[in-house]
Formats: sequence, structure tokens, C-alpha cells
Amino acid sequence: MNFYKKLVFGLLLALNLAAGANAASAGIPWDTAPGKINDTASLQNGAKLFVNYCLSCHSAAFMRYNRLTDIGLTEQQIKDNLLFATDKVGDTMKANIDPRQAKAWFGSNPPDLTLIARSRAGAGGTGADYIYTLFRSYYRDASRPPGWNNLAFPNIGMPHPLWELQGERKPIFETREEHGHEVHVFTGRWEQVSPGTMTPLQYDQAVGDLVNYLKWMGEPAQNKRVSIGVWVLMFLLLFTFIAWRLNAAYWKDVK
Repeated sequence: MNFYKKLVFGLLLALNLAAGANAASAGIPWDTAPGKINDTASLQNGAKLFVNYCLSCHSAAFMRYNRLTDIGLTEQQIKDNLLFATDKVGDTMKANIDPRQAKAWFGSNPPDLTLIARSRAGAGGTGADYIYTLFRSYYRDASRPPGWNNLAFPNIGMPHPLWELQGERKPIFETREEHGHEVHVFTGRWEQVSPGTMTPLQYDQAVGDLVNYLKWMGEPAQNKRVSIGVWVLMFLLLFTFIAWRLNAAYWKDVK
């Protein structure tokens, strides 16, 4: 690669990084997602929410239903509570929507969510932080085709999938003058327009469980990897101590 090709490549790379930084900084600051990836009760509730509210449009093509046994569910529980009529426990999590209808309704096919919690990480925080903020930042907007908008993802094309649980809210803005122009700035407060089936605290907990499940789904072996890593570190510490004492024994008579 000659100098000019390297220069062009470097400029394109810089432009891509700048675009990624701008995309990550769009919208409001991200809240920290609660939940621990080893909390089986949270993961099980998140799996139920995912199947009931996300799987209608979004797939998780790299996750099989029977992998949910890793979070404490039996295959019979998976069949009874999480499978649709035509699915089998060994199938991958495919969306129920027709791809052609999805493209006609939303402008493009909804993305696969298997790795969404890993791919959405940015300068604002982890991918889990982003999704947690996204699901708690929807508001009604009649000017948008889906009837909804989002502070974390302005002009989002996806309607609010959990609106029945959260109800309808309206963000509270304040007007400020910046550089001779009036701008509307989000105050961080919301007005509840109509109640949902959950209280705000219950809804935040439910979203936390859903995000926790999405985070787990991006790397199901994470808990096992961490536990194996702990044993490996303990072995290395023990072996280091043994090697140190052997070294002292071998060299004790050498002056």
C-alpha cells in the first residue's frame, strides 16, 4: 500500500470513527442498567418478556430455546410457557412477522437481537445501558409514522413495544437561549399521561430484567467463563508459590 492509499484509508477510518462517535452521543445520556447476569430469576422473567413482546418482530437467530436451560428453566417449562404452537424446543428464536410485511410497515426488517446488547455499546456506556434507557424514553408523537418517538433514539422507527406496561408519558422540556436561538432542553422529568398495567418502579424492574436477558443472550457462556477463570487464577497462584519454594530449595546450597 503506497503513501496515498494509506492516506485515503486513514481519512476514511477517521470519518467512520467520527460518525460512530456522533451516533453514540445522539439523544439523552444513558442510565446505568441494573441487574446481574447471574440472577436467574431476573433472567427468567426477562426471557418471558422477550418472547411475549420482542419476538413478534425481532428474531434471535443465534439462540436456541433449549439453551434457556442454562438459566434454570426445564425443557417442559420452555415448552409450556415460551414456545409458540409450531416451534420445537431445539429451534432457534425466529420472529413471527413476515419479512415483507415488516419492510412495508417499518421501512426495513427489524434487526436480529441476539447480540444487540454487545453491539450497542458506545461512548455513553454499555449496550445494556443504551437499551435500558431506550425502553424508558418513549413518548407519543403524532408527527411520526409509528406514532411514537424516543429521546434516546430521536425519530426512531420502532413503536413502543411495552407501552401497555408503562402507559403513556410526556417528557418535560424547558426553553433556553443558546447562541441567540431558543432551544428545548429535556429536564429529566416526565409527566404520566395515562397509567400502564405496572407502576413506574415495576416497569423499571421489568425493563431491567429484559435488558439483563438480552445481555446474557449475547454471551450465554459468560458465567461459566468467569467461574473457570477464577479457578485458573487460583491454580496459577498455587503453582507460583510452589515454583518459588522449589527455586529456593534448588539454590539454597549455591553460594
